[in-house]
Amino acid sequence: MSSIRQKTIAGLKRGDSFTVSRTFTERDATAFADIGRDDNPVHFDLRFAKAKNFHGPICQGLLVASLLTEIGGQIGWLASGMNFRFKKPVYFGDIIECQFTITELDDSNRAKAEVLFKNQRDETVIEACVTGIAPGLPERRVMELIMTEGDPTNKSRSGERPS
Repeated sequence: MSSIRQKTIAGLKRGDSFTVSRTFTERDATAFADIGRDDNPVHFDLRFAKAKNFHGPICQGLLVASLLTEIGGQIGWLASGMNFRFKKPVYFGDIIECQFTITELDDSNRAKAEVLFKNQRDETVIEACVTGIAPGLPERRVMELIMTEGDPTNKSRSGERPS
């Protein structure tokens, strides 16, 4: 059972924090390029990446940033805005940890979260601010029912850790 979903069912509050991590591969970048049509050679050609002053091909920024949607999906967060600052490249094989912290949550469930993405060297690679609508009581009740049915909507595969 997803601990993020359990915390959501109990009711989210300002200060709640969730963390997931993932190692990105060349296969991930290829699949993302197939969907998003981002065929920039910086992601696939060593010579081009080195010409851009990277030591190898890098992951697409939005592929890495998509880690926050894993948390948002577990919460049932309906996004209304996302603002990213890409700070450092992510190379294939890097382990990226995404920490999503709710910083604002009003009575109508409008919410804001700060999101930090760090690599295995504890370097910030992306900073983000996201806004959206957190689940209210009716959605939380449905999520609880979904959980009792074995959570058939949940395909999360990563190692999540609520903070």
